[in-house]
Amino acid sequence: MENNQFGQLEIIGKEHRHQSFWDMFATWVGANANNGTWYVGGVIAACGFATASVTMIAVGVISYILLALAAKMGYDTGVSSMALTRASFGLRGSFLPSIINLVQFIGWAAVNTFIAATSISYILHDLLGWPVYGQPGGIKGLFFGIIIMSVLHILSTSMGEFSVRIIERVGIVLVFVLVVWESYVVFKHVSISEIMAYRPAASVRMTSGQAIDVLAAFNLAWVTAGSDFTRFSKKKTSATWAPFLGANLGFFWFTTVGTISTIATAITLGHFDANNSDPSTIASKLGLGILAMLVIIITSTTANAVNLMAAGSALTNMIKRLRLTPSIILVTIIATFVTFIPAFLFDISGGIYCIS
Repeated sequence: MENNQFGQLEIIGKEHRHQSFWDMFATWVGANANNGTWYVGGVIAACGFATASVTMIAVGVISYILLALAAKMGYDTGVSSMALTRASFGLRGSFLPSIINLVQFIGWAAVNTFIAATSISYILHDLLGWPVYGQPGGIKGLFFGIIIMSVLHILSTSMGEFSVRIIERVGIVLVFVLVVWESYVVFKHVSISEIMAYRPAASVRMTSGQAIDVLAAFNLAWVTAGSDFTRFSKKKTSATWAPFLGANLGFFWFTTVGTISTIATAITLGHFDANNSDPSTIASKLGLGILAMLVIIITSTTANAVNLMAAGSALTNMIKRLRLTPSIILVTIIATFVTFIPAFLFDISGGIYCIS
């Protein structure tokens, strides 16, 4: 590992890069194969399946071409995304985009953790009879879930880039198996022809323009963190094609699952409600069981490993001599406290839906 002492710029030398194409591909699939993407897919279900699908593909491809270009810079230079901004903004000027990245990725980590903690409250209800979050006394299960998820996040990021790589390798296999099973269960309740024919009522329908707005805001955040991961890539193809293909696969996969599940819930209940796009709510109302909740927990862990590493990289750009691993652990602790905020201040589901 090389160090340029000008501004404490850390450069990852090529002899210290160990991530293969599969590692990088799994990282970016895991970045998007999560409950947040599922939720966003449920939100754009208000367009109807056909419009949501076309919009999703168009926005995903364009967004992740930009990701591949940004990721290549990490491979070429060996430095993080926020360190790259020093060329344009200077050392102190780069603190502003670093703060933005720090806030947004801690925020997304908190959103994913909150949704996963809600799933844990459902599991505790089934196993121990605890009230689920949203019912009187349900806050206990939510808080317990946040603590469990935070411990998992600390373990998954405890060795920095190495532990993130391992959790993505294992997580992508588990996610694939569990989500295939879950998709099968959904289609046992509602047929694909019913889902494709479904049209939300005019009062809740979303236009394609609104869907583009939601999806662009969701996808483009990753562009600002591409180099944080590809600076560890061994080959150029791992730093360009792997992020493009992996991010698109995770995005298409889980957005589609969210869209289909939310429409299936609307058909089952007889009305469309965007708040039913919450994975825990869908799993409960469709009777998908504890295994579905475990999918949500696992995907939160794999996605947040990426979110927290991106936040940690941004923090290292602002605090000299702070190395990546302790930085990731620090932002993980901060994210834990942030996750408790929605329970006291507002409904996180409504907050996300207001984007549209």
